[in-house]
Amino acid sequence: MSAGTPGWRPSAPLLAVAHGSRDPRAAEAVAAVFDRVRALRPGLDVRVSYLDHAAPGAEDALEELAAGGAGEVVVLPALLTAAYHSKVDLPKVVAAARERSPWLRVHHADTLGPHPLLSDAVERRLSDAGATAGPETALVLASAGSSDPEANATVAAMAARLAERGPWREVVAAFASAARPSPGEAVADLLGRGARRVAVSTYLLAPGFFADRIRTRSLAAGASVVSEALGDVPELARVALDRYDAAVAARHAVVRA
Repeated sequence: MSAGTPGWRPSAPLLAVAHGSRDPRAAEAVAAVFDRVRALRPGLDVRVSYLDHAAPGAEDALEELAAGGAGEVVVLPALLTAAYHSKVDLPKVVAAARERSPWLRVHHADTLGPHPLLSDAVERRLSDAGATAGPETALVLASAGSSDPEANATVAAMAARLAERGPWREVVAAFASAARPSPGEAVADLLGRGARRVAVSTYLLAPGFFADRIRTRSLAAGASVVSEALGDVPELARVALDRYDAAVAARHAVVRA
């Protein structure tokens, strides 16, 4: 039987690892995403953990799986770009888990982004907020920002894909921290160059500090509308399962080899 067919039971649990936030709205949004994953894939053991600020921590979640008899697990970075957390923090956590529980085989899934379905998710949230693409409306795709240039380039590439889907006047990437332009700067620049309206997409997994900053500064700069963070959109659950299935397929390919 293949993944997703009735009666199929995967051997590897899915452990999502999100960044974590002191804002309780963030954990609620992440939990809702993976509740949807469970609904789409009954029988799959889906767990959620965090790198910081929220419980359970990723190390604790891996230790619980090992203590419960799991022989393997697929670790899914619940992040929209591959940056420091997925390249440095999470590998440290996994290495520590392997040292404590050497029998636990840990398989890495890719981060949620980039993925084609995320463009649909962005457009869904913009539509929910009342934003309509048109030749006089520009769009700012606002992410948290990173010190990793590859992560910021991923957001810029996403903005370019949204521009191709159109019919926005223009689509630009902006960053709430660590990179430029800021959302406010991007909105002001687009208005100054002739856009009659500017919509802002909050390109974050969950609400919290950066989402609030994006909203406040974008509206102060003259944005017409600011969408909510992606949160519990159906596209995110499908992306998570795509990442899980790809990791499981890679595991099977290694075993056959």
